[in-house]
Amino acid sequence: MATSTPTPSSATAGFFQPFPAVQPSYTSPTHNTTNPNTASKANPTDDPTIPRLLALYLPQPTPPTLTAHLHALSRQTLSPTTLHHASLADTSPPTLSPLTTFGAPNTAPSQLQTSLSWQHLLASQTRHGIVGHGYAQAEHHDEVTEAVVRGRGRGAGGWNRRVYQFLLNHVWDPSSAGVVCPAAMSDGAAALLREQVRVLEEGMAGNRDREKKAVFQHAYERLVTLDPERGWRAGQWMTERSGGSDVRETETVATRLGAGELRTLKKSGVDVDAVGMELGDWEVSGFKWFSSATDADCALLLAKTAGGKGKGRVSCFYAPVKRREVGEGSRVVMNGVRISRLKNKLGTKAVPTAELELKGMRAWLVGEEGEGTRVISRLLNITRLHTAKGGVACWGRGLAIARAWAACRPVKNPEGGKVLLVENRQHVRWMADETVKYRAYTSLYMFGVALLGVSEIDGLVGTTKADELGLIPKDTKAALSLLRLLTPVMKQACSLAAVQGLRECMESMGGVGYCENTEDNGVLNVARLLRDANVNPIWEGTTSVLAEDLLRALRVGSGQARQTLDGIVGTWLKTALGGSRATEVFAREIQTIQGRYERLQKLISTKSEDELLWQGRVVVRLLADITCAVLLLKDALADGDEIAVAVARRWALMIGGGDTTEADDWEAEAQMDRRIFMGEMPAGHSSEFKGRAKL
Repeated sequence: MATSTPTPSSATAGFFQPFPAVQPSYTSPTHNTTNPNTASKANPTDDPTIPRLLALYLPQPTPPTLTAHLHALSRQTLSPTTLHHASLADTSPPTLSPLTTFGAPNTAPSQLQTSLSWQHLLASQTRHGIVGHGYAQAEHHDEVTEAVVRGRGRGAGGWNRRVYQFLLNHVWDPSSAGVVCPAAMSDGAAALLREQVRVLEEGMAGNRDREKKAVFQHAYERLVTLDPERGWRAGQWMTERSGGSDVRETETVATRLGAGELRTLKKSGVDVDAVGMELGDWEVSGFKWFSSATDADCALLLAKTAGGKGKGRVSCFYAPVKRREVGEGSRVVMNGVRISRLKNKLGTKAVPTAELELKGMRAWLVGEEGEGTRVISRLLNITRLHTAKGGVACWGRGLAIARAWAACRPVKNPEGGKVLLVENRQHVRWMADETVKYRAYTSLYMFGVALLGVSEIDGLVGTTKADELGLIPKDTKAALSLLRLLTPVMKQACSLAAVQGLRECMESMGGVGYCENTEDNGVLNVARLLRDANVNPIWEGTTSVLAEDLLRALRVGSGQARQTLDGIVGTWLKTALGGSRATEVFAREIQTIQGRYERLQKLISTKSEDELLWQGRVVVRLLADITCAVLLLKDALADGDEIAVAVARRWALMIGGGDTTEADDWEAEAQMDRRIFMGEMPAGHSSEFKGRAKL
């Protein structure tokens, strides 16, 4: 039989890979603008964790304004405009001009230049309420009654605003080019300042307290606004050359100004910030070695006080980054801040991260003098949740790209011809396992978000499926204790898992995944997601720092660690795993959870403080495994969804040391692999494998 002569390929001829169609992460069945009459099963959401979390943590039916917003934002994050700005911001990093034309120090805020794309993304983020929707909005109708605009953080009734806010963050983050970094710090700063306004209201002792309250209130309102024209961003300036994550070694010093010094400064025109608010009565000087969001409008920072009752101890301060100079004219200058140099980092290229020299930065004391570590922990607990979210959200986008790739990449068929990669059972099995892990860690950090929400707003407990299933402690103090214990666990486990998960997504695409795909607006650029995700295991505390923080929360060394563990985690497990339905469906999985918890109890009870420090990462890992297992199990029990049940069982096998490939019916398990990875197929499409695809 004659064979045809092969035709050589060229730059313009031969095989060209069809372009993968990355799907929006969330599709609302009632807000599908493509086809409003399409039922949810006919056009399923690409990431099923999002609707499941909505159903678990918010009253049902979910308020339509929420689902409409999530639906629209899921599409905006994949729009050519947003992706174009994200790609340009990443490839056009900030620049610094430390000197003027004639060599004098440049004190103007314009010495730092960020790209127009970075600024566009910041404005879009503010409009979408990536920070703001975590708080009541005075200018908008809000279904949660909360006197936030007066500085009060608690109210009555409604839905968990934090769940809504973080789901918006989850959708937005992968296309944000890092603008979520200042958003995280702004969120933490807003929560801290709101709390301080309440404290000042209850105990104002003079004019300076009233001025401080006005400054904090003004900054809070700007941090949470949905108006980009009024919106502010906050920096969090803590890391120094001497201490890294250990803030006790700070070399920055704050000195209180006397009444005479304040009068002199006021006469010289140095008394207000860039928008006319009073400057504080402290001057802060020192060197901050790693300061993100250098283009911020205000900052929370730590410094040792030079005198007073907190002498030599760390205190927390609020400072505007810019101030107004009034002399022959009026101009805005940096508030005692000199940018020494910008950092050249592996990822988050668009984020202006710098070394800062502070000289006489005017600031307000936040909280009590000498209590800075305790005061700023309010901010840190929120930024740690954002960090956990950041890695996992990018992992979710990586899996979306991997799904789109598998659905269009041709591979060989031993029976002749070509089939798609999604028909390769080994590949799909691998990606199904990665999807199980993604769902576990998404559930983990969102549980922390839900706990944060119920701790901030009275009347939420008892209104959702999560309450019905016993996931949320009924007592607010118990919820806060559980959140305190799990926050370092969530931050550590989610951040590390996401880096590994994105590496797997990169590998799943072969050489295409390894490339910096900035073409086509970077929609397939898993490499950038992986680069950016690598900051999360470091920012807000490395694994070792977090492990020690967890052991402190457990009161290791006090002789009461086991009592603390059982009082917080043991009580929660007893409530969450109770009920005949859980035992009936997940008897083996509950045994696995109990086995892991017994190992944790033994470790805490029998090891010395020094040995527990040595095994700190093991303690973190055990607590993460247990919590994820309970959350996946309860998610499956919420509606009996077959995929959710399979995910819960596979996670229990993973943490219990079992082999997830051992099955009585491997073909049935292979079909479940496909459903876990690819989701439920639209109507008219088969979810079954076709042919025998090989690589």
